[in-house]
Amino acid sequence: MKALCWEGVGRVAVRTVPDPRIENDRDAIVRVTASSVCGSDLHLIDGYVPGMRVGDVLGHEFVGEVVETGPEVRTLQVGEQVVVGPTIGCGGCWFCDTDQWALCDNTNPDPTLPERLWGQSPAAALGSSQVAGGLAGSHAEYVRVPFADYGAYRIPLDLTPESAIYASDAAPTGWMAAEMCDIHGGDIVAVWGAGAVGQLAARAAAVLGAERVVVIDRVTDRLATARDNVGVDTLDYTGVDVQEALLELTAGRGPDACIEAVGMEADDGVGPDGHGWAGRLLGVRPERPTAVREAILACRKGGTVALSGAFAGLADGFPLGALMHKGLTLRSGQQHAQKYLPVVLDQMARGDIRADYLTTHSMPLSEGPRGYDLFRRRADGCLRVIFRPQD
Repeated sequence: MKALCWEGVGRVAVRTVPDPRIENDRDAIVRVTASSVCGSDLHLIDGYVPGMRVGDVLGHEFVGEVVETGPEVRTLQVGEQVVVGPTIGCGGCWFCDTDQWALCDNTNPDPTLPERLWGQSPAAALGSSQVAGGLAGSHAEYVRVPFADYGAYRIPLDLTPESAIYASDAAPTGWMAAEMCDIHGGDIVAVWGAGAVGQLAARAAAVLGAERVVVIDRVTDRLATARDNVGVDTLDYTGVDVQEALLELTAGRGPDACIEAVGMEADDGVGPDGHGWAGRLLGVRPERPTAVREAILACRKGGTVALSGAFAGLADGFPLGALMHKGLTLRSGQQHAQKYLPVVLDQMARGDIRADYLTTHSMPLSEGPRGYDLFRRRADGCLRVIFRPQD
């Protein structure tokens, strides 16, 4: 089959790779009908995440058709249209039992690298590096889904695949970020990043009761899209002092909660910096936690900062003093797909969350390198690119 593979730092290419097969009785094989790019893919492509190998199949946000199931799969039938979450949970460990599926103890086949980097291993994930199990991703004609009973969900009949694809990762990630903020009626929430996750986090914050949501970015068309489709206020950080603007919007107090939806490749900018040495210690490229610093500095005393952007190593210039002396709560984590994906599907089916507008470009998988180039450069108004492997 054809698949979009990592070819080295900054390079991807379409290759012919072996078709996936059932390796465990609880596996399913899904024929991919649509697979979305994601900002965390860029971190992999750019070499910020350790453990990438030439030939690794990228992609983790997708919908498709079940074409084969292992004998122990109970909830899926061949021919069903499904949306699949990227994190793999076994359904039986303590973390899965407590709805912390992205921390599953049993699905990463080789926890050595993450244990060395982070002390313990999280769950395996589709389309990531060896640090998350090295499982082949969804930018391919077919994908193997381990523990399929706990990761693949039937698409509701009244929901289009064009919307359901964002219930795979972007919308659950945004919903989890907003939920981590413990939003109360009347709260003001600031979101850094007007990509798909940032916009869906902003919408989730509004659904959960925020009185006002402000999205911060520098890409003009993305800010306009957020205003038009999510109904939020926006700030272009190239034209205003974000700290001052947020204080003015909140009568001098600061946002009640701040959501970081940018990740490790944020633009350099606010606060004490000096990054570089930490990444070199780990053998990975240095991260730029600019948006994290800004969120911590902007958040009101006693507020909450939620991280939904992806990070892999150490970050220099982290404002630990501000976090401590302002009494902030800092929450983070990969999204627990098995917990939040069904919630988001229900919200989409009821019309509370709309996501189909996020797809600005659609193309065959054979044009994958061009799609990532558009996505990286945010060219031609690109917000999200969908690949169709069967075209």
